[in-house]
Amino acid sequence: MNIVDIDNEIVGERFELIKERIGEIAKDCKDSGRFADYFTRTASFITLVIDVYEKVKNGFFETASADAIKEIHDSLYEDILGEAYENSYANPEYAVRKLGEEFGPILGMLLYEMRGMIAYAYEGRKHNITILCELFVQIYNLFEDENVSYDEVREAIYYFFFDYSEVFAADSVMSMIDPKRDFFKRIIMDSDLSDTKYLYKYGSYIGENELGISRYLAALDDETIKTMADTFTGGYIKGFEVTNKPLHKKKTCMIYYPIGFERVIKKAIENFEKQGLDVCIFREKNSSCESASTVKNGAYSTSPNRQYDYDHQFDMAFYFDKTYARRRNEVKHDVFVKNRELASYQAGPAVMEVFGESLFSPKNKPQRKRFDEKQQALFVEYMNDSARITNEYIIGDERSYTIIAFPLPEIGERFADIFADTIKLNTLDYNKYHRIQECIIDVLDKGDFAHILGTGKNKTDLKVNLYKLTDPDSQTIFENCVADVNIPVGEVFTSPVLAGTTGKLHVSRVFLNGLEYRELEIDFKDGMITDYTCKNFDDEDKNKEIIKENILHSHDTLTMGEFAIGTNTVAYKMARDYGIEALLPILIAEKTGPHFAVGDTCYSHSEDVRVFNPNGKEIVARDNEHTLIRKSDPKEAYYNCHTDITIPYDELGSITVTAKDGTQYDIIRDGRFVVPGTEELNEPIS
Repeated sequence: MNIVDIDNEIVGERFELIKERIGEIAKDCKDSGRFADYFTRTASFITLVIDVYEKVKNGFFETASADAIKEIHDSLYEDILGEAYENSYANPEYAVRKLGEEFGPILGMLLYEMRGMIAYAYEGRKHNITILCELFVQIYNLFEDENVSYDEVREAIYYFFFDYSEVFAADSVMSMIDPKRDFFKRIIMDSDLSDTKYLYKYGSYIGENELGISRYLAALDDETIKTMADTFTGGYIKGFEVTNKPLHKKKTCMIYYPIGFERVIKKAIENFEKQGLDVCIFREKNSSCESASTVKNGAYSTSPNRQYDYDHQFDMAFYFDKTYARRRNEVKHDVFVKNRELASYQAGPAVMEVFGESLFSPKNKPQRKRFDEKQQALFVEYMNDSARITNEYIIGDERSYTIIAFPLPEIGERFADIFADTIKLNTLDYNKYHRIQECIIDVLDKGDFAHILGTGKNKTDLKVNLYKLTDPDSQTIFENCVADVNIPVGEVFTSPVLAGTTGKLHVSRVFLNGLEYRELEIDFKDGMITDYTCKNFDDEDKNKEIIKENILHSHDTLTMGEFAIGTNTVAYKMARDYGIEALLPILIAEKTGPHFAVGDTCYSHSEDVRVFNPNGKEIVARDNEHTLIRKSDPKEAYYNCHTDITIPYDELGSITVTAKDGTQYDIIRDGRFVVPGTEELNEPIS
């Protein structure tokens, strides 16, 4: 009996009782006041989810028609799609308008949690459905007293997440390390991938992107699918080779992938199995307790409503405090201790990203819940502790990763052409870029500091202090990055010396972690962010808020963790030819110009692992002054975030390196590479 069956056995009678109670509320809500509609509609939704659970259990989805299955799917998401969201209690504006400023936001958050039951219904997780239903009924019972207080409601929600930390934290850990949790793998390996009906087995939102990419891949020849999968898994394997890490010790890896790409992922799983690696796949976020981010990972679909995601990004703030944070991490630690050996086998994530969704600039609603200043500081500490625990058991010095990206049908009418060109982009000549980038690194290694200037309206004016080599014959400052952990090829990067790294970074338009930023400016002094702004909103406080929440990830400041020069002018040309510059993911965009990462270095948690360029030189710039804190206080050494911000070639005036003796060497001048041996890079952008 697996863990889901065991959990389901525990709640057998409780499930039947709570199901009956939910049905009663849906039909005959006792509240006759302003909350009646909320409880009736929410109870009706829960009843629908329970019906789906029972249909799954009884084999309905194996025998029903595609139309019948889609009809059920659509009914589960209809209240947050398009204009319907304007009148949904999941919308903080509507919830406050109908339920009042005191209870509207927290009841909207409760509905968000209830919507998380959709996933549990499809996975057959009766236990998780039961405990969420019990929470809903508990809150409903509180409102039977017309004198109910906000503190009573918040306390009920708080203790739900506190008491069930064992469930949610354990699920989070085990889904990363236990390949026996194979719900997603079975969909991939056992389904008829030529029939899009299989997509509805997930319990995730299935829209035109998922349907479109699945149909497109089904029509591709086997050799193309093999090329895509081999590039993906080959980069992962190569990542272990170039970072000198012991893949032979590992038995599992994680796969993050967009739903619809199953045909490629099936081949990737087969490739990993040949390497002795079983796969672990977990679901994207479906509860506020899982993260405070809108970034998707695991097995994920495009969002039914990105404003909905943004509105509920920080719902954890309703119950997040020091006691809860400590409890959650204690449980996480205990689960890892009990499964120490299983965790040690985990090799790290192989990540497939997508791009092409229309640009999204969120509406910053005053009714949206946010962390207060105390919670922001506590959340940073909590995430640092959480990452440290993970790194201790899924051993940082022994794990690696890879990332690759492909376009979605939403990118436009030329989707098929863009997709084909992206495959070519992902398979560019490794040796060619290795040779060219070595020419650039040879010049950079002469430098004391680099000076980056924008051109035209771009205000970038940055001085980046470089690591000082003690043995140039055997050492190098920059990594020659050629399509292993980061696909496609095309960058050289380093960890800057913080002291002396000073100036302004500016980019007119950039798309980061799912959000668009206009006229983004970040100021640095001695490698630390001192100020930031953008022009997303008329209100400057809101501009700073969106940057702090989503680029600084609630930290007061971050270091410049990386300075890199992207060399993939083929990617740059592709983006310009198709007019998709703003739609490129960071993964590709970072290769199309110089970029600067705020947060941790590229060697986070692995600074002591010696790594070498293909020419045999050791990359010695793996630390900065902040990461060195790990030797005395590991908890303070990492930010657990890393966001690349790229200046496109047409906004770049120059990159110049100055040696200790004052000699200057241009790397790029007027948007063109000028180092001898790099002439081929200019051909696509001539």
